[in-house]
Amino acid sequence: MEASGYTTLTRQTGLLREMRMVANNIANAATTGYRSEGLLFSEHVRRTDGGPSLSMARGNTPLTSREQGPLEETGGRFDFAIEGDGYFLIETPEGERLTRSGAFSLSAAGDLVNADGYRLLDAGGAPVFVPPDATAPGLAADGTLSSDGRPLAQLGLYRPAGDGPPIRTGGNLLEARDGIEPVVDGRIIQGFLEGSNVEPVSEIARLIEVQRAYEMGQSFLETEDRRVRTAIDTLTR
Repeated sequence: MEASGYTTLTRQTGLLREMRMVANNIANAATTGYRSEGLLFSEHVRRTDGGPSLSMARGNTPLTSREQGPLEETGGRFDFAIEGDGYFLIETPEGERLTRSGAFSLSAAGDLVNADGYRLLDAGGAPVFVPPDATAPGLAADGTLSSDGRPLAQLGLYRPAGDGPPIRTGGNLLEARDGIEPVVDGRIIQGFLEGSNVEPVSEIARLIEVQRAYEMGQSFLETEDRRVRTAIDTLTR
């Protein structure tokens, strides 16, 4: 296979992965706290001995959008939305994860948990516990959750440390491979939820564009295959 064939083949792999990402974005257009994903393509060029250079295109770097999603008022006492930068920190069996989904509820043990039953962690990395006698919990501007003037916990905001993007590990959960660091300029609002930042119309248009690019690449590979087969058939007669 010539360099053009290798280039197209590697590009097809990236386009297929991008199609899956776009389809996942569309499927989560109504998911609370969901942030859309994109794909960064890179090219690797290598000089060959006595021939043309070999080029490989790879779509191997997922990018999570940082655009703010719309805020919807729910009135829920344990519904929290983040304005600005930052993520909530969730404790899971696989380790700590980040999320923008702030729909929490009380577990039987009195801990704040998400829809999957994973505990919300506070600014110190401990589970957020609400005593049974707490009435009408309120959230202060600094993230302090209190009841009847008694502080219960301070909700923490975190972001990935370093330059590496967070990796989606399923649903609304993200993993920070390089660790996490606290956020001091974010704001948590009680009684609101952040909606998905996916723009369905733009994503559908993007899906059509990627599909067309994939079909063009597939057509090129099929044409190259026929050309090579014809050449081999002619030479072997």
